Amino acid sequence: MNKALFVAAFATLPLCMQAQDETTYTTLHTEPVHNPMLWADTPDPDVIRVGDTFYLVTTTMHLMPGAPVMASKDLKNWETVGYIFDKLTDSPKYNLEQGTVYGRGQWATSLKYHNGKFYALLAPNERGAMGDTYIFTAEKAEGPWTILSRMRHFHDCSLFFDDDGRVYVIYGTGELMELKPDLSDVIEGTHQQIFQREPDERGLLEGSRMIKHNGKYYLLMISHTYAPGRHRREVCYRADDIHGPYEKQVILESEFGGFSYEAQGTIVDSPDGDWYGIIFQDRGGVGRVLTLMPCRWINGWPMLGDENGKVPETVRAYKSGETEAAIVKSDDFSSTTLGLHWQWNHNPVDAAWSLTERPGYLRLKTDRVVNTLYLAQNTLTQRMEGPECSGAICLDLSHMKDGDCAGLAAFNSDTGCLTVKKQGKQFVLEMQELTVELSDRDKEVTNTEEKTIESVVLKAPKVWLRLDADFRPTGRGGGRDAANFYYSLDGNQWTKIGTTDYALRFDWRRFFMGSKFGIFCYATKKKGGYVDVDEFRYERK
Repeated sequence: MNKALFVAAFATLPLCMQAQDETTYTTLHTEPVHNPMLWADTPDPDVIRVGDTFYLVTTTMHLMPGAPVMASKDLKNWETVGYIFDKLTDSPKYNLEQGTVYGRGQWATSLKYHNGKFYALLAPNERGAMGDTYIFTAEKAEGPWTILSRMRHFHDCSLFFDDDGRVYVIYGTGELMELKPDLSDVIEGTHQQIFQREPDERGLLEGSRMIKHNGKYYLLMISHTYAPGRHRREVCYRADDIHGPYEKQVILESEFGGFSYEAQGTIVDSPDGDWYGIIFQDRGGVGRVLTLMPCRWINGWPMLGDENGKVPETVRAYKSGETEAAIVKSDDFSSTTLGLHWQWNHNPVDAAWSLTERPGYLRLKTDRVVNTLYLAQNTLTQRMEGPECSGAICLDLSHMKDGDCAGLAAFNSDTGCLTVKKQGKQFVLEMQELTVELSDRDKEVTNTEEKTIESVVLKAPKVWLRLDADFRPTGRGGGRDAANFYYSLDGNQWTKIGTTDYALRFDWRRFFMGSKFGIFCYATKKKGGYVDVDEFRYERK
């Protein structure tokens, strides 16, 4: 191969340069992964490979079931295959009582495979016993998962099984503790600060992910310094012994796609010995998205990005010919079990929803009287996706009671929604703008605002509702982050209603997550009513 062709080929290879700059090459594949790899709210990733399958876990906080496990054969097509837990029950706040867990709940799960079993370690971002670290285990990534142990809180932690059989948790900003061999608890007296941060590193330094490669220990972390010309970045601490001493290298400092610099994630190898980095980026209203990039071992460091150290627009998928898969899907509710692409807002009331009482429909029943969507149980959600997406539902309103509210929302701490209200014997459709204020400690709903932009009286107890979301980059350091709302009386002819380009916002102080489709039904006067949802029709553009 002549030099020019060699350089051109090298620039596009998602391959890992082996230790001391030795490079291996594998078969080129033809189906690219377009970044973001997952253009949806999938923060705090951990990724492992078992055999020929890659497994990914991500943060979903107050949504249940929690800690989704996604699988892929090619790093392009991902599908949710299970959840680590169905509910968290340490506090009534998980049931939207005596407070909420908006922006709290499950964070930054660490996923490992050891001696034929899967392990997941997670610590809810809470105080006291609610913040205890859980260790779950399973024979299969799909589950069922069982709780193996609980122990003190570890922030953004990484579970690590060493070759000598010893087990550690690495957490916070360079802190380490050893666990008992049965993982039942920590070994007291083993706490160690394995490195000291740099003087200007006063911002974020978290998101621990520990791996071992060629006999060396590598701890990947997000870093944000407050020095001129320094940005959010991914750093790596390397040592010959897990206890140190550690040396440090910046392995990624790259903006991407007209948005900010990105960091936090991990690296994973393929069966062929290629290595990839999976790192998240904040993208406004859609949330925090995942990007895929080559990882090249250069002088013993896992350097991320293309030949210039930047996040590439495209990366060749690990393999070709895999069946197309997705984490957000349409649903006709014909199954007797709820699809894994759905999550409830907080713990659901299982007796207040059904897929069998009217086959082919999702029935949502009112179970308590509340005055706001933010306290309504059994709001069913799915992520929104970029660059553009559309979600529509068909509602049978026949069994709503006076004061009931049902509809489709762009659900977040600032919410745009289509709400059908039963007022006496009338059905009134309103396009609303909602916002919530939460207390810092217990995330209690301290105030809500509800603004009706436009309303229309429905003549029949059946309506189709649709919202379209646009997250395309604007070229000004952000995305359009806009939603528009429509209704139909026949499912074919759509009428726009309410705000044009409702702003979809990401607010880390309240929900700390990207916008979701939300299907809801709640009572403001008397419980016992219900709606039947005929279908959820989804399209990504």
